[in-house]
Amino acid sequence: MKELLRTNDLVRLSWLEALLADAGIETYILDQNTAAIEGGISALQRRMMVREEDHRRALAVLAGAGEKPE
Repeated sequence: MKELLRTNDLVRLSWLEALLADAGIETYILDQNTAAIEGGISALQRRMMVREEDHRRALAVLAGAGEKPE
């Protein structure tokens, strides 16, 4: 697994998940439960992970959509 990006923006995270899924890239979101336990104040960023072999292609998909990993 390789980290693709970190964000507090749940709407952006959802959109990027859908974008990558459409490209056939499976994503894994880490730290969702930790952030929820902390009260959902968006202080903790969630990490979007992809398989190492998909990382380069995922970056290209994000770049094609005008997105930059944080």
